Amino acid sequence: MDKYVPFEKLSKKQQRELNKKRRGTWGDLNPVTRKPKNPKAYDRKKARRSHTDDFSVPFGLWL
Repeated sequence: MDKYVPFEKLSKKQQRELNKKRRGTWGDLNPVTRKPKNPKAYDRKKARRSHTDDFSVPFGLWL
């Protein structure tokens, strides 16, 4: 039986191996894709769509 050694006193290499064993997996869930978009952030695609939109021309110029 191995003698108990506190986590802090283990070598960095042993700490990494122990952390890898303890760490779980997300399975099929990808946390990056589940993150909501920031509504305050600038969106290039949205700005580009408004420029190419046909309805952006003032009403009086259609006639």
